[in-house]
This record gives sequence, structure tokens and C-alpha cells, in this order.
Amino acid sequence: MEQNAPIRLVAGLGNPGKSYERTRHNIGFLVIDELCRRGRLDLQQIPKWQCALAGTIDYAFMKPLTFMNRSGESLSGYIRFYKIPAASVLVIVDDVALPIGQLRLRESGSSGGHNGLESAITHLGTTAVPRLRVGIGAGIGAMHDHVLGQFSSEEEPAIHAAIHRAADAVESIQTQCLNFAMNQFNQSN
Repeated sequence: MEQNAPIRLVAGLGNPGKSYERTRHNIGFLVIDELCRRGRLDLQQIPKWQCALAGTIDYAFMKPLTFMNRSGESLSGYIRFYKIPAASVLVIVDDVALPIGQLRLRESGSSGGHNGLESAITHLGTTAVPRLRVGIGAGIGAMHDHVLGQFSSEEEPAIHAAIHRAADAVESIQTQCLNFAMNQFNQSN
């Protein structure tokens, strides 16, 4: 991937619906909400791609509404229609392998067991998909219960800060480049 390949689509992964709004698995949606708040943008539901979308053809924010494990369906329809290379799509996901609030930017790689990222990789046909992972911690007990659980009151300050830092990272990628943002944000908190 070129160091300065422009990001044209920022997709935060999550699950639609009120019951999932503030869950750990929806950190991607929360970052998109923050980016839209900063840009004074309103997400519009686009049935054609089963997503909520804001921005322009040159730079858009997306929340796939297909549920996490089928996120790639929304992404692939949109990027194929607008002929956007996978290297110009930034996917934002939660990561249980990272401590709460830690960020990890990568330009490519495996899904690391994340079903939403795996769906994106499968539907886009490449592992060369930039991604921003936001740490939600490993939790105790069943993984399913942890990722679909709400943040505790103790976790809220760290998550709030992580959402803002993740939005800062996305803005840094847009104004600088992915490598610049990786150097700036891939450090332990």
C-alpha cells in the first residue's frame, strides 16, 4: 500500500439497534458518531448498501447495518459502485486483545479472529485493508457476553478518551497519512 494512499471511506463496524448502542462491539459505530459530530454531518440510511452514510463520494463515513458478522456486504457494495480500492478503506473495530482504550493502526493483516473484520477482508478480497483497532480488554467469562456487554462505569472514562483519540487518529490519517498516524497513535496509553 502506498504510504499516502488517500482514505475515501471510513467504516466503523458494529451492530444496529438500540440494544447494541453502547456495547463494546459497537466501538466502531461510536467513533463514526464522534467523527460525524465533529464534522456536523448527519448519517443517512442507504438501503441499497444496507448502511448509514455521511460525507461525500471522496470522503465518507459508514456504519454497515448488516450486523457485525456481515459487515463486508455493505462495504463491498459501496466500494465496488464507486471503484474505491480496498487500500482506501479504513475499518474501525473493537479488539479484545488490546487493553481498554489502546489503539492499533495497521495497513493490512489478518482478521485476528474478529468476525466483522473477517467479513470485510472476505468481501473485499484482500487483507490489504487498513484498520484501526480500539482496545476493549479481554474481560472475564464468555467472549460473546463480553463484546455484547455495556461498558462499566469504571470503563467509561477510558472508552470516552479512546473514542476521541480514535477520531483524532482518523483525522490524522486524512491530513497526513496512515504511516504518520501509526507513529503517533500506536503507542501504549
